[in-house]
Amino acid sequence: MQRVVVTGMGCVSPIGLSAAATWQAMCAGTPGIAPLVGLAGYDLRTGIAAQLKGWDPLAHFDDKRLVLLDPVSQYALVAAREAVAQAGLRFEGELGERTAVVIGTGIGGAQTQDQMAMRLYGEKNPRVHPMAIVRVMPNAPASQISLEFGLRGPAFAVASACASSNHALAQALALLRAGEADVALAGGAEACITVGTVKAWEAMRVLADDTCRPFSRGRRGLVLGEGAGVFVLETLEHARARGAGILAELAGAGMTADAADIVMPDAGGAARAMRGALRSGGLNADEIGYINAHGTGTAANDPTETKAIKAVFGEHARRLAVSSTKSMHGHALGAGGALELVAAIGALRDGVVPPTINYLGPDPECDLDVVPNTAQQRRVGAALSNSFAFGGLNAVVALRRWA
Repeated sequence: MQRVVVTGMGCVSPIGLSAAATWQAMCAGTPGIAPLVGLAGYDLRTGIAAQLKGWDPLAHFDDKRLVLLDPVSQYALVAAREAVAQAGLRFEGELGERTAVVIGTGIGGAQTQDQMAMRLYGEKNPRVHPMAIVRVMPNAPASQISLEFGLRGPAFAVASACASSNHALAQALALLRAGEADVALAGGAEACITVGTVKAWEAMRVLADDTCRPFSRGRRGLVLGEGAGVFVLETLEHARARGAGILAELAGAGMTADAADIVMPDAGGAARAMRGALRSGGLNADEIGYINAHGTGTAANDPTETKAIKAVFGEHARRLAVSSTKSMHGHALGAGGALELVAAIGALRDGVVPPTINYLGPDPECDLDVVPNTAQQRRVGAALSNSFAFGGLNAVVALRRWA
């Protein structure tokens, strides 16, 4: 079975418009949650979000290209460009046919969908943008990346709500292990902060009104975020043959369904996904030094995830660093796992575990080392990144440090 390594990463997030900037902000505990902008006049109860700052589409695309791109595809393309540049790949000849693209998204072209609905139902205008379909479709980010680089291998979208990015990484891993491709661009993208989406989340009554405080006493819910993360994955054989720099090994992935409740998390399903990732990666539980938690900051998720971690790791759970970077970049839904993979890779490479910020004090039901407020210096040999989604869908990826 082929081993798979990460040779490039790119990211645009509320705390940085590159992977390097995002990682530096994570280490510093930089908050990306701020007053919500751009949606004035719609009687929203929610006043905060984690939005991209300083984003200028015209710095990356000309007018002709922008006509085809919802922000979800813009974010994915910019992240992919960064990842490919770091990997130093040129997709000439056969490599273009041996490269896959798998991009997760929870919603797809939400901003285009919102604008179209306002035009049709608000303005009573029967005409919509002729490129609306190619902007809205959930496979648009994957297709646009395929077009950008001339990639003619398997290319598709994965949509599993907040587990979408990790499911995409898992599918790319499977393609590479099976010999269906030598290289894959995989990750996730989301541009979900629209009137309709915010209203829908408000109706569920799980949005915080102050900030995101995962695992903390006094936590009040999640905060919506946005962005994209894309990673270049290669078989170890292919990476070594071209002398590529290796960031980490994508050792394994675990995927499960709770089959219990459409919204309430289930510790059993989460635990089975973590065990699956360990088994897939050939890792023992005591080899894991860091878990980037799903850690949404909701009343139900955080104690459930704590229970699942204890079930998998036993006494070793007390020695684990378990942080939620959603406290900084918010919950980017389908892109969440992709943003969080930057944290997991950074911890492996730099020996720094990013913090859970906004932490007010321990909750007895969340009694793990959640790296409160300040990053920890810690040598990490292997890490997990958890994503647990509405619909009872769980996806966990396992990484190993590359010496």
